[in-house]
Amino acid sequence: MAKKKFYVVWEGVKPGIYHSWGECKAQVSGFENALYKSFSTLEEAEKAYSANPWKSLNTLQKKKVKSTSPSESPAAPDSTAKILPESIAVDAACSGNPGLMEYRGVFVGDGKEIFHVGPMAEGTNNIGEFLAIVHALALLKKKNSSIPIYSDSVNAMKWISHKKCRTKLAQTPANKPLFELIERAEAWLHTHSYSNPILKWETKLWGENPADFGRK
Repeated sequence: MAKKKFYVVWEGVKPGIYHSWGECKAQVSGFENALYKSFSTLEEAEKAYSANPWKSLNTLQKKKVKSTSPSESPAAPDSTAKILPESIAVDAACSGNPGLMEYRGVFVGDGKEIFHVGPMAEGTNNIGEFLAIVHALALLKKKNSSIPIYSDSVNAMKWISHKKCRTKLAQTPANKPLFELIERAEAWLHTHSYSNPILKWETKLWGENPADFGRK
């Protein structure tokens, strides 16, 4: 006889704790960005349901990450890490530097485009990468979703941590709308908190970012 499991649905038709896969499946099947997981005991399920879902959904990956000494980089890629399908990947493209810039975000699980902004005049790729992450954070905040965001831009991830777009690009009449967007993004970072992990997309391990524009 199969051991009984309990299913936590954080995001689905009706979030809650369910006592069978059939009940859980009815809440998550066809529901975009559904978040759910099974647990061995009701106590574990209740504890997970009342906490940040990412703590439970990321358990397996965390166990695979080896401890590092102070001299080792904590951001070093883990060759055993797996792509998390319940996530958003963002990327940017720029024709010239500066040039026409655009960015977008896609749902990793099915590659569906979630947002696309641009092209905008006299931008840079780094600016686009920065704006794409903030756009994804703001969108997920509205949906009360804590799923992770993938980016392949180390610079953009650093800018996010500093809550500042540290571009050296000069503002001109042509790219004024872009700088207004940057100002809004920085203001959002200073006035909002978020629990979404921002993860490095490891191109060497996994291939191109799902949000890549395919212009390389």
